Amino acid sequence: MLAVYRLAQCRITARGASLAKHAAPIATVSPSRRSIRRQRRAADAAPWTGPVRRYDIVKEATIAFVVVAVLTAVLAVMFSSPDVPPVTIKAWASAQPIRFTKIALSELEGTSDSATYGPPYNHASGSVQSFRSISIQRALGVAYPINTAKAFVLQPLESSDQDPGLAKAIREYKTASSAQRLRWEKDYGTALARARMVSQHIVLPRGRYGPVARMLSSLLSMARAGGLDAQLITHSAFYTTNYTKPILFMGDSWKAQHARSYWGHVVSAQHLKGSQWGVMNETGSWPGQPWLWLYTMWYQVPPMNHSSNGDLMVVMIMTICTLALLFVPFIPGLRDIPRWIPLHRKIWRDYYRIMAERQPVIPGSQPSSGG
Repeated sequence: MLAVYRLAQCRITARGASLAKHAAPIATVSPSRRSIRRQRRAADAAPWTGPVRRYDIVKEATIAFVVVAVLTAVLAVMFSSPDVPPVTIKAWASAQPIRFTKIALSELEGTSDSATYGPPYNHASGSVQSFRSISIQRALGVAYPINTAKAFVLQPLESSDQDPGLAKAIREYKTASSAQRLRWEKDYGTALARARMVSQHIVLPRGRYGPVARMLSSLLSMARAGGLDAQLITHSAFYTTNYTKPILFMGDSWKAQHARSYWGHVVSAQHLKGSQWGVMNETGSWPGQPWLWLYTMWYQVPPMNHSSNGDLMVVMIMTICTLALLFVPFIPGLRDIPRWIPLHRKIWRDYYRIMAERQPVIPGSQPSSGG
């Protein structure tokens, strides 16, 4: 019986081997993308099994705070503070009363840089930039409307403590025709070219200036007293931080008078001109914000350094660079640079060495070097 049982077992085994030999191979089903993503998420959520070491973050933070505090105190004692007094209209009007009055007249006439700038301040086109007939300024529109005659001259004068003579001059100017205003302003501007200072007062030749002379004289007195600075600052919240109007007013003297202007003198003395990488400089020769170096670099190379559309071109370049950096993981070739140039393996060489030592060595294979 035992022999019969063994003979039957041999036949069954041989038949099974024959069937397995001639059977069709089992098809291998590749996992779907969804299952692969599910497996990756599960792997990411799994506890860390790599090397660990003790780390006292409170101790590290305390040491860093003490070191920075000591360095700050030592450097402050050695180099003092780089802060300088703020630039004000009061200082400008006191230092250059005639030039201040010229700029105030251009604001009243509507011929200043701010008056002819364009969006976002008005509908003019003096400083509108475009690329192939595409203008971001015009697309965004006038978001911060400013009428320079009202904002910089008439409203500050009307808000001040007016004497009867000034109030009468303002009414006369506002009720006059546009042609009459233009004649007064033109005659006054011609006379300013021959003006002289006598006892801190502007003396003009005789002429028909109408109410313009009284208005601009009062505006100069207000500016010298510091009242115009307060009038031009927007008080829209508890903290007064909107200095758009005083900056525009002072900035209008830059192109009109160049380095001779008060604003031009301040900008040049503090190394803040565009040719000096002024967007990123701090006051004086102190280093500026490093994250702006890449942005201001484009203003130093052609064609941006001389193009009237330089700002728009720089914005477009930086937008393209930012998008390229954002989509690095999705750009073929660019995303493979770390694999072609494995600098990260040199930086984290200790980690790769430890992981290589932990890998089991398969008989007949060479161990990984970890490099």
